[in-house]
Amino acid sequence: MLRALYSAASGMTAQQMNVDNIANNLANANTTGYKTRRAQFQDLIYQTWCSRAPPAGSRPWSRPVCKWDLGTRSSSNEILFTQGAFSGTGNPLDMVIQGKGFFQIRRASGELAYTRSGRFPNG
Repeated sequence: MLRALYSAASGMTAQQMNVDNIANNLANANTTGYKTRRAQFQDLIYQTWCSRAPPAGSRPWSRPVCKWDLGTRSSSNEILFTQGAFSGTGNPLDMVIQGKGFFQIRRASGELAYTRSGRFPNG
């Protein structure tokens, strides 16, 4: 019984992560250059045990009863690099990437960073 609760709890935790991921995607839907994320999950078989004695009332030569406790966990949070919609901004310094690639920018601290957002400030 307790093992079944752990299995159900792992499923609820995975579903909560999926809902959080969807909420994050919706919250950033209008963010320039934002890439949607998709949660990936993996099935688990984390405990296996077999009774050596046959079940009561069965034939002595019957196979032993084996039980598996099942669950799930997140395996990755994949970033989907699909092409977004193009829209004009009126700023001559704004650019767009069609296809694969990133813009290489230098942050105020001097370190290099990469982005797909094409909004670049004037000066």
